[in-house]
Amino acid sequence: MRQVTNNKASRGHALLKTLGITILALSILASIAGAEPYAYITNAGSNTVSVIDMAINKVTSIVNVGDLPCGVAVNPDGKKVYVTNAGSNNVSIIDTTKNKVTYTLDVESEPFGVAINPAGTKLYVTSIVSNTVSVINTMTNTVIATVPVGSYPQAIAVSPDGTRAYVTNMISNNVSVIDTTTNTVTATVNIENYPSGIVVNPTGTKVYVTNMANKDVSVIDTATNTVTATVTVGSGANGIAVNPDGTRAYVTNEYNNNVSVIDTATNNVTATVNVGFQPIGVAVTPNGKKVYVVNSGSNSVSIIDAATNKVTATVNVGESPMALGQFIGPLSVKPILPTAAFSAYPTSGKAPLTVIFNDKSTGSPNSWSWKFGDGKTSKSQNSVHKYTKIGSYKVSLKVKNADGSNDKTVYKYIIVKNK
Repeated sequence: MRQVTNNKASRGHALLKTLGITILALSILASIAGAEPYAYITNAGSNTVSVIDMAINKVTSIVNVGDLPCGVAVNPDGKKVYVTNAGSNNVSIIDTTKNKVTYTLDVESEPFGVAINPAGTKLYVTSIVSNTVSVINTMTNTVIATVPVGSYPQAIAVSPDGTRAYVTNMISNNVSVIDTTTNTVTATVNIENYPSGIVVNPTGTKVYVTNMANKDVSVIDTATNTVTATVTVGSGANGIAVNPDGTRAYVTNEYNNNVSVIDTATNNVTATVNVGFQPIGVAVTPNGKKVYVVNSGSNSVSIIDAATNKVTATVNVGESPMALGQFIGPLSVKPILPTAAFSAYPTSGKAPLTVIFNDKSTGSPNSWSWKFGDGKTSKSQNSVHKYTKIGSYKVSLKVKNADGSNDKTVYKYIIVKNK
């Protein structure tokens, strides 16, 4: 068994080094727009996923996944991350609130690329051995269809309306167009040599495909499924991403250690940005202001300022990072526990004494439980209570929210005196 596992891992590492892979991301939940997003990076050499907090450009969590993690995609609701493990023939599903794998789904041999539809209901996974795309129901975590495509399918991208999926078939030198309603290939687009990365522009009118052997990018018109332009870039063109308004495309040139910036209106390269060693994955932040580039050879992520086309920061990640996942936010959400606090007035006086209690708790509690020390209680946030007997009374308040509870007790807080 050990011999088989080692052979699989060795074959997988060789394959990744030869072909490379990128998974792209372009969207963020509208409900969390403005929040600093996080990014997930698969580390093929260490079988982990690094989570980068983009507010501070640091890895804040490392998640153990399967063997040879390659592709990564994030559910639009931000609650799950899907990672293809080429060496263990499965998909790891990460709970983003805990940054832990909560489910592992077996798929076809050596899964590579992965993409999710805009509704978050279907996941698409390419298999470079079986030459298929597995369609997964994300509600049930089951494979509901297997679609035959071309030879050595690599990256996959879903159209903004979710009706089509586009797959790069590296050995076949073409792109398969899948009708996501029928799960059948409805068109095949012949392109240049060794297509690798793929992305659909925000309007769904164009598909951009990197061709590693030809040092260029093919531009496909989605209305006609024909190549309408070819843009010369660098050597080992691999990953590709488009900014949110569709005006620029960013291409990682693995063998030149740089990124080409394409003006999508003119299909011309307007800038070349030097990054780390062997750049592969690339993605643009939701506001379009930054470009994140995964450098497989230097175990790092370069961060480019889109306005100046200059690298402004570098984040070290795991060994042999392969793909950069979607930007979503906030991931790794820390629980916000409530903290009980209160005030009272007056705190002393002659019986009968009427006291007004005001809740001062923090952490957005949604449940309150008062104990006034004389056997009486209340569930109101703020309360008025009358003490009829002399004595000293302790007062307690317990507060709760979705993340937990907290309580506070003050002894001899209310003093009721003789008339």
